[in-house]
Amino acid sequence: MLAEPVAPDGARLVVRVHARPDPTAPVVVVLPAMGTPARHYTPLARALHRRGATVVTVDPRGHGESVPVPARGVRFGYRELVEHDIGAVLDAVARAFPGAPRLILGHSLGGQLGLVHCGLLRPRLDGVVLVASGSAWWRTLGPSGARWLARSLLCVAGAELLGYWPGRRLGFGGRESVGLMRDWARQLRTGRYAADHEEALRGVALPVLAVDVEHDALAPARAVDHLCAKLPSARVERWTYRTADAGGRDLDHFRWIRHNTGLVERIAAWAGFPEPTGETGDGGGAGETGDAGRSASAASGAPA
Repeated sequence: MLAEPVAPDGARLVVRVHARPDPTAPVVVVLPAMGTPARHYTPLARALHRRGATVVTVDPRGHGESVPVPARGVRFGYRELVEHDIGAVLDAVARAFPGAPRLILGHSLGGQLGLVHCGLLRPRLDGVVLVASGSAWWRTLGPSGARWLARSLLCVAGAELLGYWPGRRLGFGGRESVGLMRDWARQLRTGRYAADHEEALRGVALPVLAVDVEHDALAPARAVDHLCAKLPSARVERWTYRTADAGGRDLDHFRWIRHNTGLVERIAAWAGFPEPTGETGDGGGAGETGDAGRSASAASGAPA
């Protein structure tokens, strides 16, 4: 049983576990995109589970069912997620599955912050999978880059005025902390993270599978390449997940979560998953909600 992770500063993080009966089965920890609740990753978690992995999805602080909720006076940013939340989750996973290989699968912002955590705090992991996870730098975003640059300034101004960013109401991101929006906007504007986080990325020495997704306007191949260029010590393998790999299904920054067959097989081959046995464990995850399988395409519309 995976205990509820509690960050060092008291933030309580809700996780869902799709457990295999074999305690040594590989464990995949899914770190979500900005503003995207863990329940949206249920189709991906079920597919990875069927392919032989135990899968853990998590709501970082302020998202889904985790607390604290962003509000005036409740400020946090990339640093708290990197140094507190991700570590609390990985520590809980290590205690629950001590004999299992462990991987991070990071989507969008989740992949970026997962990499920074790996370089900064050096957890015992066997690899990192990035899917639709690239630098948010506006110059990597093609024709929409200048528009995102202007939008980022408005987002920060609005968040400062209100005390938080009401992304659900405005169709971009979730309910986000002022600090997180400032960190996102800075990286979008400059292409760089905080100085110690840039240094941490240079120290990541893990195998990394970096996947860009066809028709993804928020993390195009150039953005993924820009993030990977910050990883000189990592063993990076690049791959593009195309519509043909998804059985002809349309793909974008979020649709790959549901149309995942070819991607899951590629991850399994890259990570060396054993062939699954007939037993599948509970497969349903702990604490799932009924709308988990619906489209995540409206969860967040940000190059994060």
